[in-house]
Amino acid sequence: MSRLFTERLWRRVEPIWNTYLEHPFVKGLGDGTLEQEKFKHWLKQDYVYLIDYARLFAIGSAKAEDLEKMTTFAKLLHGVLDVEMDLHRKFAAEFGISKEELEATEPSAITTAYTSYMLNLSQRGGVENVVASVLACEWSYNFIGKSLAKLPGALDDDNFYSSWVEMYSSNEFTELAEETKQLMNQIAEGKQEQELARLKEIVVRTSQLEYMFWDMVENKEDWPVNI
Repeated sequence: MSRLFTERLWRRVEPIWNTYLEHPFVKGLGDGTLEQEKFKHWLKQDYVYLIDYARLFAIGSAKAEDLEKMTTFAKLLHGVLDVEMDLHRKFAAEFGISKEELEATEPSAITTAYTSYMLNLSQRGGVENVVASVLACEWSYNFIGKSLAKLPGALDDDNFYSSWVEMYSSNEFTELAEETKQLMNQIAEGKQEQELARLKEIVVRTSQLEYMFWDMVENKEDWPVNI
């Protein structure tokens, strides 16, 4: 029996994703030691990132070749707009940040590079480009959430970030990640190795951009030159 494409992808991205777990920002989410100013930077940057991320699922639904895939993309779009972004709005309210302020955030250089890369590939290519572009974010956040949830105290009420860990390790978010993986496997089925290698490259690049995003929020970076 041939190996699922996501199983092949996992062997390639696992070393990259394991570095996320060692990143000081991610570790700070798990043990509650993350500086809140850094988290606020993540909150704002990830919110505007998710606006473009949602657009990717809308593009996927438009490019889907059948109603089943169109429906899956629509469900994933709902997951971003009404589940994931709602967590951001709730955290923002605790900091006194309004929804309008979140939406008015100027994307950092890394956020702009990341979303532009995904949108460019998705608009230029077929539905397979869309799935390959969105996969690393959805799947790796679930990977991080589940990994952090195993740590002592990560889900305790005295960890300010426990709801973050709970959200990304939840059955609901796991289901969204699994549906994205299933989409990838369905679309990869029957494709030539040359095409699969190209899709793998997209997943690897987005995984590397994910690390750069963690670095950006840890260092509270914006743009290298501001005028």
